[in-house]
Amino acid sequence: MSSRTTQVGGALAATLLAGGALAHAGPALGAIGPLRRGLLPRYAGRGASDHVALTFDDGPQRLSTPRFLDVLAAHRVRATFFVIGRAVAADRPLAREMVAAGHELAVHGWDHRLLLRRRGHNMRDDLRRAFDIVADVRGHPPRWWRPPYGVASGAALHTARELGLQPVLWTAWGRDWTTRCSPASVRRRVMRVAQPGGCVLLHDADTYSAPGSWMSTLGALPGLLHAWQQAGLSVGPLAEHGLTHAGSSPARSASPGRTGGTN
Repeated sequence: MSSRTTQVGGALAATLLAGGALAHAGPALGAIGPLRRGLLPRYAGRGASDHVALTFDDGPQRLSTPRFLDVLAAHRVRATFFVIGRAVAADRPLAREMVAAGHELAVHGWDHRLLLRRRGHNMRDDLRRAFDIVADVRGHPPRWWRPPYGVASGAALHTARELGLQPVLWTAWGRDWTTRCSPASVRRRVMRVAQPGGCVLLHDADTYSAPGSWMSTLGALPGLLHAWQQAGLSVGPLAEHGLTHAGSSPARSASPGRTGGTN
């Protein structure tokens, strides 16, 4: 079990065991991949059946992100990047390059911290800061939000709704943050979940991952794009994925006991 899974699982279990914590931690159950895909398809990012939404988390990072931009440009594909506000603040020119290339910037957070462990006012301030800097770089407000580790809290969902952000997780991921990942393992993990209408999570930076793990993702990307093309699927950002803007949170779409934690 990876350190990410251990950290998230331990925090979720501890919070749910605490009295009166269901409203706070219940939405975090939506991070469980099979249940999310089956019961909360919109939260999982399920969209148009002939399309794959390609998304990247944790950037931008000057060492790695431009290489992803080059591969995407070579294949004439645009994507959605769930960025870290602190990273955007550190390299606004790179974030603007991403926008100029036609990619969609979305909110991941000001930094990459588990929301179940954040105090309400600190979490709200950080999410608003991230929203503001992404809106400034884009020139208009972002539409999407993905909580760090895919784990939301009740307070975070409420703040996202106030900002007009729609929470979106993923239907498939590459598990590309580990020391043992490879281009082959990333591609295999992504492709084992049905792709038409899916939302794929990859990482364009290793700031919160194993050092150099992004190279496995970069190595897998051309093969993934080719496989989707061969299957007759279009690939692009969430804005082209046919998702309706949600007015309710995943906690309201299904009862907390039926939502679902790790992918």
